Amino acid sequence: MVKTILIILVSVSLFGLIVFILVKNALRRKLNFLIEEEKKNKSNNLK
Repeated sequence: MVKTILIILVSVSLFGLIVFILVKNALRRKLNFLIEEEKKNKSNNLK
C-alpha cells in the first residue's frame, strides 16, 4: 500500500516538474520575442 502511494507521488511529482519546465521555457521564449519586437518598434519610431 505504502509502496503504491510512493510510486504515485513520485510519478506525479516528476510529471509536474516536466510540465513546469516546459511551460517556463515557453514563457521565456515568448517574453524574449516580445521584448525584441518592442525594441524594434522603438528603434523604428525614432527614425
